[in-house]
Amino acid sequence: MARVLVIEADPDFRVELESNLAHAGHRAFFASTGNAGLKLAREVRPDVVLLDLVLPDIPGIGVAKELQLDPETRRIPIVMVAAKADEIDRVVALEIGADDFVVKPFNVRELLLRIEAVLRRSQPPNQRIHDIGALHVDRQAHRVTVNGEEIVITPLEFKLLVTLIERRDRVQPRRTLLTDVWGVDPNMTTRTVDTHVKRLRDKLGSAGELIQTVRGVGYRFSETPGREE
Repeated sequence: MARVLVIEADPDFRVELESNLAHAGHRAFFASTGNAGLKLAREVRPDVVLLDLVLPDIPGIGVAKELQLDPETRRIPIVMVAAKADEIDRVVALEIGADDFVVKPFNVRELLLRIEAVLRRSQPPNQRIHDIGALHVDRQAHRVTVNGEEIVITPLEFKLLVTLIERRDRVQPRRTLLTDVWGVDPNMTTRTVDTHVKRLRDKLGSAGELIQTVRGVGYRFSETPGREE
């Protein structure tokens, strides 16, 4: 699940996107002006911004520049949207740091695929070492320690932990974990995910709080422990 900020003036387009983004498992936030979009970007820290080139107050290019200049938002990938295939707009958009550029009208399914591609590209390369508070994970040595004490976990539990860490702050539905960690049909029972997460949390002790339950959805790894939704 990704947080998608849509800065778009067309209300019909926003309605269409809201339905499709929700269906794809994403959480959407909407702003109809550039200023509102900039404010919302700082508040919600989205995983990606879908930005219209033409807005009633600030041109989309100007919004993109502001996002790039702000240390709090400069790392957020941007997909720009335009109503016409103007080559100079495309060049300028990419020059100022937009990650992709799409032209209306477009197939919504294609847009969703582009958003997914941008999200994948924006992820940092796989790290060999993860240090999160008291938790230390060495992927190469297949070793986990908490407060300097080694924790014995199974290969499957290790894969589950690393998957959650790599996707930190993003909710992972149980069915997604079944597919990506277990490699099984996501239509199978999801109870096995809950059982393994509980066992992993117990082994991690105090660091187990980093794995949070999002009720009715799945799990999320976050460096701010103790929250449940």
